[in-house]
Amino acid sequence: MSYVRKLSPLAVSVRHVLLMTGAAVMLIPFIWMVSLSLKPPQEIFTINPSLFPKVWYAWENYSLAFKAQPLLRYVLNGVIVTLTIFTVQVLVAVPCAYALAKLDFRGKGLLFSLVLFCLLIPPQVPAIPLYIAFWKLRILNSYAALILPFTISVLGIFLMRQFFKMVPDDLIDAARLDGMGEFTIVWRIMIPNAVPALVAFGIFSVIAHWNDFFWPLIAIQDHQFMTPPLGIMTFRNDEAGNEYGAIMAAAVVICLPLIMAFLLAQRRFIEGITFTGLKR
Repeated sequence: MSYVRKLSPLAVSVRHVLLMTGAAVMLIPFIWMVSLSLKPPQEIFTINPSLFPKVWYAWENYSLAFKAQPLLRYVLNGVIVTLTIFTVQVLVAVPCAYALAKLDFRGKGLLFSLVLFCLLIPPQVPAIPLYIAFWKLRILNSYAALILPFTISVLGIFLMRQFFKMVPDDLIDAARLDGMGEFTIVWRIMIPNAVPALVAFGIFSVIAHWNDFFWPLIAIQDHQFMTPPLGIMTFRNDEAGNEYGAIMAAAVVICLPLIMAFLLAQRRFIEGITFTGLKR
C-alpha cells in the first residue's frame, strides 16, 4: 500500500525559505535592470547606489530607447522569427514523434537513438557549414537565414514522443477502426490531447530563439532583420558613451513579452513538463 509522506511544519517552512531564497537570487538581476531603467545617469554611476531612484527618469530613458534605435522593429522581428520557427517545428516534430511513439517499423530504435544523440550537439557546431551554405544560396541577411536552421527540433521530437507514449493504444486502435488514417489521428486526436506538451515545448522554443544572439550575429547585418538580443548591441556607442539607462529600458521592453507569455502559459507549462516525464 502506497502513501504520501506528510512533511512536518518545520520541513515545510525550511523548503519555502529555500525556494524563496533561490527565487530572490534569480530575480535580483531583473529587479536591478528595472531600477537602472528608472534612474538618471548620475544615479547609475554613484558610489552608493540605491534600489529606488531619487529622481524619476523613466520617461527620458524609455523615450531614448525607442528613439535611438528601431526597438519596436527588433521586437517585431523577434515575434515573427520565434513564432514561425515554433510553428514549423510543431509541423515537423508532431508526426515524427507520433511515428516513434506509436508506429512499428524497422530501425525505430536506431532513429530514436539518433534523436537522443542530436540533443548532445551544441548549436554552434553546424554554424560554419550553415553560413557557407546560406552564402552560396544568397539568403544571408534575411528572415530565411534566421528561421531555416531551427525548423527541425530534436528536443520537440523527444518531448512530444514522451507525451504520446502516454496516450492509450486502444484510443488509436479505435480511431483506425473508424476509418481514420494516421495523419488524421495525429491532427484530430493526438494534438488536442498534447496541448500541455506543446505549451511546454513552445516556452522552451520561444525563449531559446528569442534570446539567441550567436546565430543572428553571424547571419544578419541590417537593422531591418535584427532580433532583440542583437538589437540591444546597437545601443552601444563607444565614441559618445553608452546610455546605460536607455539600454536597461530597452532590455526591460525586450524581456516583457517573454515574462507575459510565461505567466499566461504557466499552468500548461507545468502540466506538460510533468506529463512528459511520466512512464506508462
